[in-house]
Formats: sequence, C-alpha cells, structure tokens
Amino acid sequence: MSDAPRPVHDALAEPTAPVGARFIGTYSLAFLGLWMAFLAPLQVLLAEQMEAIAPLHKEAALGWVTGAGALVALLANPLCGAWSDRTTSRWGRRRPWSVVGALLGALALAMLGRQRDIAGALLWWCVAQFALNALLAALMAELPDQVPVAQRARCSAWTGITQPLGVVVGTVLVTAVVSGISKGYLVVALALLACVSPFLLLVGNARLRPEQRPPWRWREFLRGFWIDPRTHSDFARTWCMRFLVQLGSALGTLYLLYFLRDAIGFERLFPGRTAEDGLLALVLAYTAGVVAGAFASGVASDRSGKRRRNIVTGSALMAVAAALLGLWPVWPVAVVAAATLGLGYGIYIAVEQALVSQVLPAASGRGKDLGVLNVANSAPQVLGPALAALLVTRLGGYPALYLATAVVTMAGGLLALRVRSVP
Repeated sequence: MSDAPRPVHDALAEPTAPVGARFIGTYSLAFLGLWMAFLAPLQVLLAEQMEAIAPLHKEAALGWVTGAGALVALLANPLCGAWSDRTTSRWGRRRPWSVVGALLGALALAMLGRQRDIAGALLWWCVAQFALNALLAALMAELPDQVPVAQRARCSAWTGITQPLGVVVGTVLVTAVVSGISKGYLVVALALLACVSPFLLLVGNARLRPEQRPPWRWREFLRGFWIDPRTHSDFARTWCMRFLVQLGSALGTLYLLYFLRDAIGFERLFPGRTAEDGLLALVLAYTAGVVAGAFASGVASDRSGKRRRNIVTGSALMAVAAALLGLWPVWPVAVVAAATLGLGYGIYIAVEQALVSQVLPAASGRGKDLGVLNVANSAPQVLGPALAALLVTRLGGYPALYLATAVVTMAGGLLALRVRSVP
C-alpha cells in the first residue's frame, strides 16, 4: 500500500486506495503531539498556574481561562476548516494550515509559560487555542480526504488512543521529566513540533486546482456554515450526539485534580505523594482501558460496517464510570472508574470519527463541515466550566457534578440510534 501524494484530480473525490503504515503511523503521531499540546495544560499546567496566580479563587480563574480559550476554539475550527477547503497551495489543501498551526501553537505555549497574571495567561491560551484548532481542523479533514470508508474505524482507533496517551505522555513530561510551569509549557511546545513534523514531511497532501474552488463571496462563505438540519438530519443528530458526550467529558475532567486533592484526600491517604501522582495513576488506568476498547471496537466495526451500537455501548460505560465517582468518592473506586471510563471511551472514539466522516454533506466542504462538527467539541469547553463551577460550588458539590456527567453522556450516546444513514 502506497502513501504517495494523491493526484490533483483526487482532491474532491471519495478516496478508494487503502492507506499504509506510514500514513497511519505518522498521522497518529501528529495527533499525539496535538493532544499533548491541548491536554497537558488543561490537566496539569493551567491548574497549577491558576493555583499559583490566584490560590483563593483557583476554580473561577481556571474556568475563565479555559472558557475563553474554548470560545476562541469555537470560532477557529470551522473558519480554518473552511479556509483550508479553499486553499490551492502547491503544498496541498491542508498542509499550510497544519504548518502554521503547529508553529504558532508552539510559540503560544512557550509564551504562556512566562505569564504571571490571569490576563496574560488568558491571552496566550486563546492564541494557542486558535493555532491548535487550525491544526486540528486540517488534520481531521485528512481522514475523509485520504482514508477509504472501510479503513476509517481502524484508523480512528489509532488516532483515538493518542488522546489518552497524550495525557499520559504530557503529564509525565511536565511532572517527571521537567519541573516548573514554564519548563513544562516549553517541553510540550517542542514535543508538538517533533510529533507533527513527520506527517507533514512524509505523507502526500491532495491539491485543489484553482478552477475547482468556487468564486469568493462573503455572503456565500458565511451561509455555508449553516447546514440545514431538515435536509441533513443525520449530520444534525451527530452534532448533538458529539456535543452531549463532549459536555460530559468537560464536566467530568475539569476539576479532576482538585477532586483528588479535596474530595478523595489523596495526599492524606498517601503521605509524601501529591495529587498529581494520583492523577497520573488514574490516567494510566484510563489509557489501558482506551487501548483495549479502541482496537477491539475499530476492528469489529470495520468488519461489520456497524457504528451505532458501539457508540451506545461506549457511552453507557462512560456514564457508569462517572456515576461511580459521584456515588463513591474513594480511591479504589476512582481507579475502577478510570479504567471503565477508558474502556468506554475507547469503544466510542474508534467509531465516532468514522461515523462522523460518513455523514458529511459534500466532499468540497469536508474541512468546513468537520469544523462545524468540531464546534460540538469546543462549545462544551465553554459551557462546561460554567456548569461545573455551578455544580461544585452551589448545587451539591462533586456528587452532583459526576452524576450530571453520567446523565448527559448517556443521552449523547443514545442519540446515535437516530442516525439512520449509518448502520
């Protein structure tokens, strides 16, 4: 199987040639670097930075910074995806956006580590979110651009496991390899560039001919972001499915470090160890579950062609894990919940991206349409911090937070049953 650059006339065609190990390997590595850049700050560095800047108001400060960044992501992803759809560069439709996103994202992370006030941290996290979402939009469009339908769940399984691996590797880098917030951001920035470069250098990128690009009209460009749910009902249902599952994820993960420290009392249970050590242990259990679930789900889904039942199964397991944390906030249960959550997420993510790629309205707008779908990833990051803060501080604390996580996650999974065009 060859990973040679695709002919120019294939830019808007449905891919049929199987992709090989070079594509899957470097594509997954690029996602690993991207997820490290997104998640090491969200899981560890931003929480530590806000605790250092505003120790008495760390929850609110973290919510403001992450919420503002998510608002930027909400706009950046569909815009950059749409612009990449129109790009006629000789380097391809997606590659220029990947290059600029990686370089600007690395710079923003390095600058973020130098900030000593909330305003500076908010500004550079927003810049990082814009750049990293430009990279995300370009990378995600490569799946329907280059991977045939029969390989998409297996390819998604490989890219799916990079998200928890990104948490593990990123957490190790910023807690064990280097010490200090500034050095942590810098090593994550360098890791981003190292991981994305092989894909950009070794894998071909389809080019769009100038005559294939529609004439530029602002009104038509903006109107393209509205995808009529009556005409494309499965696209709309998939958007809602993703939104609810990602809202559950945003609710359940934002305060996990504080949950370990304040609700479980990890540092009292294990003198001499920090809550960050406990977080790493949970992430390792979660990652083991993701790897097992993703590969089993991806292979089975591509063989059977069925996607929806895996979505429901994975969402149900994630909901059970969240309920366990809400009802029994003790360390042994937290470890079991982390493994269960990982297993469910692995089953879910291996087929979610494949299902998403099969409900896109048109090949000419893959980047834009995936960007619109990615709003369902970003919007919960805006709404989630506000809801999580309200639940933790006003409406019942961590039990209310994790039970709400279980409800919205299961509701999202059940919506997959309404997607009729995908088995």
